[in-house]
Amino acid sequence: MKRVPMTVVGEAALKAELDRLKKVDRPAIVKSIAEAREHGDLKENAEYHAAREQQGFCEGRIQEIEGKLADSQIIDIHAIPETGKVIFGATATIINVDTDSEVTYQIVGEDEASVKLGKISITSPIARALIGKEVGDVAVVHAPGGNIEYEIDSVKHI
Repeated sequence: MKRVPMTVVGEAALKAELDRLKKVDRPAIVKSIAEAREHGDLKENAEYHAAREQQGFCEGRIQEIEGKLADSQIIDIHAIPETGKVIFGATATIINVDTDSEVTYQIVGEDEASVKLGKISITSPIARALIGKEVGDVAVVHAPGGNIEYEIDSVKHI
């Protein structure tokens, strides 16, 4: 079984979505199916078929989340002492060596990744290049457009 790394915040978000799916969405869908059944012939009842399809998506997502939570390895970055080394959950500020542009990313699990929020997946090329490096090191990211060098400016456990 492959363990999937996840931050405490990511785990909480998945648990909240699972709770909403089970306690809010699932009962609403069951109610929609019951109402659609009352309209008569199920073969030509678009409302019934749409509700059944929605139920399938909901149940699939519930199973997916439960599987991810069962296979997850929760890593609390705040419980790990800061060493200046880039690790899972750490927030790194990096500077593009060529353009001097600065960007800050937190390295998180695949489900938590959002570039808009400054969170990149542990499996992304940038994260793979940064993991294990320390402040002052230069990480080479192998991108489709060529290699990009980033200097690690700071590493924080936020």
